[in-house]
Amino acid sequence: MTQATTPEPDGPTRVEEIAPGIHRLSTFAPDVSPTGFTFNQFLLADEEPLLFHTGHRSLFPSVRDAIDRIVGIERLRWITFGHVESDECGAMNLLLEAAPRAEVAHGALGCVVSVAEMADRPPRPLADGEVLELGTLRVRRLETPHVPHGWDAGLLYEETTGTLLCGDLFTACGDGPALTDEDPVGPAIEAEDMFGYSSLTPSTPATIERLAALAPRRLALMHGPSFVGDAAGALLALAADYRRRLDRAAA
Repeated sequence: MTQATTPEPDGPTRVEEIAPGIHRLSTFAPDVSPTGFTFNQFLLADEEPLLFHTGHRSLFPSVRDAIDRIVGIERLRWITFGHVESDECGAMNLLLEAAPRAEVAHGALGCVVSVAEMADRPPRPLADGEVLELGTLRVRRLETPHVPHGWDAGLLYEETTGTLLCGDLFTACGDGPALTDEDPVGPAIEAEDMFGYSSLTPSTPATIERLAALAPRRLALMHGPSFVGDAAGALLALAADYRRRLDRAAA
């Protein structure tokens, strides 16, 4: 999500494993929203380590130290993100400088429109459904244009653990545990009411329903606690809320 000012963290980036090989890197910014806000990245530690979201450029020192504690930043192989935005890819070039083997991997459209001009090394375009084999883990690129926002929007699904790296979907304010089984939909509705951050289009509910068809076991949130439980049910409930918003706007 775009913020009006650079977030000020209240401490170092925290690291917790939410699934085998999948580490949540979380920085809490108390000045964003009345109850604060978390900015999370996900590091998949494998033969070819992958980072989903880079964090803001200003948060790079803390995020770099967190990566170092897990795999050593020089080993980073893939840098990915959901869409072009400062908290998604602001530290992209700093990571490329620190990790000489790393490549940015993003959707083909986003590479053409933005990333090829922004990145210090040529990006690797990913087609819808294309898989990156990391070793034990494997991630599939899922195109989700304008969901929750951004022409180039897309997500990653880690198939061996059933973890949907869902970017700004289910955005929640405040801080919390790294992983919870508590309902993620209510906080997401509250954040949508507060920020209005989603691009509501006729295809929004159907796009989210297609994600539910994956039957993921975990939802890795960029802003808020990751969720374990009935992830498909949560996605369907979120899609239903967006459908209600569209119907209300059309009435």
